[in-house]
Amino acid sequence: MLHELKDIIRSAKIAKTHGVKTVLASVVSLEGSSYRRPGVRMSIQENGKMIGAVSGGCVEKEILRQAQSVFETNTPKLMEYDGRYRLGCEGILYILIEPFNPEDTFYEAFEKQCNARKPFSISAFYSKEESNRLIGGSVFNFSEVLFSVSEVVTEENLDVFSQTVKAGFKLIIVGSEHDAVQLCNYASTTGWEVAIVAPTDDPKAIDNFPGASEYLGINATTFGNLNFDSQTAIMLMTHSYVKDLTYLSELVEKDIRYIGLLGPSKRREKLLNELLEKNELLSENFFASIYGPSGINIGAETPQEIAISILAEILSVFRNQKPISLKDKQTGIHQ
Repeated sequence: MLHELKDIIRSAKIAKTHGVKTVLASVVSLEGSSYRRPGVRMSIQENGKMIGAVSGGCVEKEILRQAQSVFETNTPKLMEYDGRYRLGCEGILYILIEPFNPEDTFYEAFEKQCNARKPFSISAFYSKEESNRLIGGSVFNFSEVLFSVSEVVTEENLDVFSQTVKAGFKLIIVGSEHDAVQLCNYASTTGWEVAIVAPTDDPKAIDNFPGASEYLGINATTFGNLNFDSQTAIMLMTHSYVKDLTYLSELVEKDIRYIGLLGPSKRREKLLNELLEKNELLSENFFASIYGPSGINIGAETPQEIAISILAEILSVFRNQKPISLKDKQTGIHQ
């Protein structure tokens, strides 16, 4: 969700410099089922531009219509959208629509929080009671510093939807061949932060990797000194056994949830056996973090299909899900 929020906030900042108002729409409650869950947001600008989405595209037109009164009165409102008769989603959405006009320091604080890859929280105050549907608002908490996006009314009788927004997924790709370019492209399109790591003698640059946020021409030792947080996955794809082994050696004492390897299982076993010869005390957690051959068995053949397979596996690991067809899932989609 963070990448959607980044688009919303950065676009609102630009709109403000042009004197264009922005309204924030947040799904704060759900009764039944819906395409997306509480905590998703979108914005509407005075010129009709919409950033993000809270459904598959069915609810947004109604949000645009109801946002007009918020622009006119500068007053928030709680919108109720019954999708049981319109969408077949079997759910009722409650969407808080409010003016988005935080103080200027909010934008700097938001970027600082994102760059530090620190989580933050958002509390949205609202009421389902007809008499109180024109009060409420959202408060962002950046490391115990609070920012209201509008004039928030936080009366005791209001409900509150609170969520913690984690740092976005980060993918570090070690390698610079064509398949690395495709994986970078697909991961960045998904909203992930992507860093490319290549040997110091590699002639490529960040311009060769659309969507990459960083290009690092570094040796393995420097690579081992990077910060690997709990939302970071690593994909080794140099197409060189020696280089993969050198970079992998720098990760043996790191706490990383996903380390992907290209190539067949025999290549993986050879890499791990050679590591064991040099490091007899490799932890079980390290072995558990190795995924090679990387990806989910979907019959992928092309670099693009392989990228989809790898990203799907990374998501399943970080979301603690066993990949199955949803038609075979006995519980709800989001459970």
